[in-house]
Amino acid sequence: MSGGQHFIGIDIGTGSARAGVFDAQGRCLGTGKHDIRLFREAHGIVEQSSVDIWQAVCTAVRGAMAIAAIAPDSVSGIGFDATCSLVVLGEGGRSLAVGPSNDPTRDIIVWMDHRAIEQAERINALGHAVLHYVGGRISPEMQTPKLLWLKENRPDVFAQAWQFFDLADFLTWRATGDLARSTCTVTCKWTYLAHERRWDPDYFQKIGLDDLSREDFARIGQTIVEPGTPVGQGLTAQAAAELGLTEGTPVSAGMIDAHAGGIGTVGIGGMPERNLGYVFGTSSCTLTSTQEPVFVPGVWGPYFSAMVPGMWLNEGGQSAAGAAIDHLLAFHPAHQEAVELARGEGVSLPLLLSKRVEAQVAHKSDAVTLAAGLHVVPEFLGNRAPFADPHARAIIAGLGMDDDLEHLLSLYVAGLCGIGYGLRQILEAQAQAGAEVEQIVISGGAGQSPFVRQILADASGKPVVAPETPEPVLLGAAILGATASRTFPTLIDAMRDMSRSGETYRPATGTLRELHDRRYAAFVALQKALRDARDV
Repeated sequence: MSGGQHFIGIDIGTGSARAGVFDAQGRCLGTGKHDIRLFREAHGIVEQSSVDIWQAVCTAVRGAMAIAAIAPDSVSGIGFDATCSLVVLGEGGRSLAVGPSNDPTRDIIVWMDHRAIEQAERINALGHAVLHYVGGRISPEMQTPKLLWLKENRPDVFAQAWQFFDLADFLTWRATGDLARSTCTVTCKWTYLAHERRWDPDYFQKIGLDDLSREDFARIGQTIVEPGTPVGQGLTAQAAAELGLTEGTPVSAGMIDAHAGGIGTVGIGGMPERNLGYVFGTSSCTLTSTQEPVFVPGVWGPYFSAMVPGMWLNEGGQSAAGAAIDHLLAFHPAHQEAVELARGEGVSLPLLLSKRVEAQVAHKSDAVTLAAGLHVVPEFLGNRAPFADPHARAIIAGLGMDDDLEHLLSLYVAGLCGIGYGLRQILEAQAQAGAEVEQIVISGGAGQSPFVRQILADASGKPVVAPETPEPVLLGAAILGATASRTFPTLIDAMRDMSRSGETYRPATGTLRELHDRRYAAFVALQKALRDARDV
C-alpha cells in the first residue's frame, strides 16, 4: 500500500451532506459539510431534492479536500452512504414531483415519510413469503409501500419514471453513470432476495406493482452488486469536475447510512459477529451480523450480504432516537431557558444538560437516580423493532407541575434511559432467537457524548465501545472506497485494518443494575398498557 493513498467517504444524512478524507490506516485528514433542505407537509409527507443533495455533496467534498490539503490524484477510491430515501427520476435523469406540491425539484420521498402506512398495512395483510426477510412485517419507511403509494396517488409520475433509486444508488449513478444497485439498499429496503440473487415477481404482482415485474425490474435494478464492488468506470468527467477530483477514480457501490456506520465499527477486533453496531442519530439502527440466517420477529432481515459480504444481517432500531430526545425536551417549560444557556456557552442543548447532570453526581451511572418516578417510552414515531408497529406512540409517565431546569435534567435522563431500554428490548428479542452479541459499538452524532454512552451501557446491560475515529460513518463509506480501489483484498480486510476501538463503557452493577432492571420492567409494562388501550 502506498503511503500516498487516500479515500473519500461521503455521507448523506437527513439534514446534511458530509465528506471525509482518510488514509489507509483509517485516520481522518479533513471533513466538509453542507446542509440540505427538507420539505414537510401534512399527512406524514417529508421530501427532498436530488439536485440540492448532489450540490451539497460537491461542496462537502471540496471542503474536505481543502482541509486535507491533498492532490486529487492521490484519492484512490470513493464510497457513498445515504439515508434509505426514494429518488424518482424521469427519462434522462429529469426530476419528477413525488408529492402534492407538484414541485419537480422535490423528487425524493425521505426515509421518515409515513404517507404509505395504509399501503404497508395492505401488503402486510397478504403475508407474502418475502416478508420473512423483513422481520415478518414491512415498514412504511421501506420502498415498495412508497412505490405503491405513488402508483395509486400519482399514477402519471409512476408511469413517467425512468428509474426509482435508493438515495445511495442514485449517488453512485450520478457519479459514474452506471445503474448498478447495492445489495445493501435493495435487500434491506426493496425486498430483493440477495441469498437467491433475485427479485420475487410473485410478490410484486400480489401487492399491485406488477408493472415492475413485467419490465423485468428494469426501473429498480437489474445489476445488483455487493458493497465494496467498483461501479462502472469510476467518476465520469462531469462528476469529477463537479467534485474537484480525477476522472476514473474508483467508486464503490453504496450503502444505507446506518450500515456504513456498521462497516466503520463492527470490524473492530476482527470478529463482526460479536459486535452489535448501534448507530445513534436522528433515528437509531441496530446491526447484527451472523454466519447463518436468524429470524427475529419484528426485526428486519435476515439480509444476506447487505452489510458484511457473505454474512447475514439483522437490522432493528428506533424510528426516533436523537429526534425523540429533542422532541421530549421541547415540551418542558424550562426548555427555552436551557436553550439560551446552551447558546451562551456555545454548546448544544444535550451537551449542556449532560454537563449539568454530571455535576450533580459522583459517577455518570448515578444519574439514573435523578429520574426517580419519571418514565419515558420515547416512541414518538412508532416502534421500528421489535414490534414493527408504526402506530405505537410515546409515553411520559410521572409528570408533576415542576417547571424548573432541575426537572428538565431529570426528564433528559429518563428519556436517555428510555432509549436504552428500547435497545435492551431489541437485544433480548435477538438473543432469544439465537443472535446474541457481546458488546455494542456505537456511532452517530447523538451518541458522541461519554455521558450518553454510559447511560446506554447501563440501561441496555451491555458494554458500549466507542470507535477510535470520531467519524465512524464517514470511515465506513471510505472503507467502501478503499475496497473498490483494490487497496485491500476484501471489505472485511479493510474493516479490520482501518477501524480501531477507543474507550469502553461498562454497564453498572449492584444496586444501580437492579434499579435499571426495575425501570426496564416499568418501561415494558407502560408500553404494553398503551398498546392494549390504543383503540379505547
